[in-house]
Amino acid sequence: MAQKQSPEKQVEALLQTIDPSKFADESLRQTLTVLLNVIEQQQSEIKELREENQKLRDENNRLKGEQGKPEIKSNQSKGFKSNHSSEKERHTPKKHTKSSKNQSIKVDRTCILDYPASELPPDAQFKGYEEVIIQDISLLTDNVLFRKEKYYSPSVGKTYLASLPPGYDGEFGPGIKALVISLYYGGNMTQGKLLEFLENIGISMSAGYLSNLLIKNLGDFEAEYNQVYTSGLESSSWQHIDQTSARVKGVNQTTNVICNPWYTVYSTTAKKDRLSVIGVLQNRQELEYVLNGLTYELLTSFNVPTKWHNQMKLLPQETVLTELEFNSLLDTYLSKLGSQYRTRVLEAAAISFYHQQSQIPVVEFLVCDDAPQFKLITDNLALCWVHEARHYK
Repeated sequence: MAQKQSPEKQVEALLQTIDPSKFADESLRQTLTVLLNVIEQQQSEIKELREENQKLRDENNRLKGEQGKPEIKSNQSKGFKSNHSSEKERHTPKKHTKSSKNQSIKVDRTCILDYPASELPPDAQFKGYEEVIIQDISLLTDNVLFRKEKYYSPSVGKTYLASLPPGYDGEFGPGIKALVISLYYGGNMTQGKLLEFLENIGISMSAGYLSNLLIKNLGDFEAEYNQVYTSGLESSSWQHIDQTSARVKGVNQTTNVICNPWYTVYSTTAKKDRLSVIGVLQNRQELEYVLNGLTYELLTSFNVPTKWHNQMKLLPQETVLTELEFNSLLDTYLSKLGSQYRTRVLEAAAISFYHQQSQIPVVEFLVCDDAPQFKLITDNLALCWVHEARHYK
């Protein structure tokens, strides 16, 4: 079956069949020649414009993080065997061998399957075993009745009671608690489906207890988060940071991502301004402030007028202040300070405290995009390669 040609190809083929020299009228031959030249020129311009338009679309998609039109190479002739590669050394292709997945499977038990002796002929000889690994899982309850020894001392007037093993606090053991938290946060299961799942395997848990298990008494997880974050900041002098929008109970908030090749942590804040970033880097919600030499250097970089510098020097210097205390001083002694300059003052004092505190490692190099809220917080600022490359376009 012949392949159907596109309209452009049909027009091109039709134009190739027209020969002006076959027309006897001279004026008609000249007119036809001019028209054919115009059509050919317009076809060439249309082709160039289409290519340029596609390049612009691809570039626009690339800047938006998308992909351009794929480059589909034409089929090569089967008889074309010439090597046009510019590589000086070509890798010798290796024969692909499929490795056995059973090498990574842990065998929990071995079961020997006997062939019915009554079905074997008299001369059948035993030739060993053919091994087959079958993977399976079993969900079994492990409900334990603990009988805790209990003693009473009349001389002391005190009762002594044996303690439960670690993790067995409340009505449920550590295994079921870990499973529920893993399925809820890792598997995105709803609380309703979790209750249904537990009931199906023989576990009786109330909806209230499940809710408390998921959202309360998470001190151990918070402690682990803090340890991971502190260790991650200590692992390298540079840290990546970025922000993305997040919905929290129907309200738009911002999730901050801080990472390097060794760790990643997420922190959600109500805003995405510089003060929020400073709080995230310190792993704390309540900021503290201090007025020192760095504060006034930052105020100069923020283009805060000198008159405000002089008035701030009348406030306590080199003194750590809480957010409430610092705002109270600004309300009392700098009451005419505009909202924009007030924000710059808060940022400068918060950055100064961040650099002098010792509770958490201070980031030396911050790798991020060119957003203003990341600037001047650390001694050095670096753009990630995607944003840095835009300056060389």
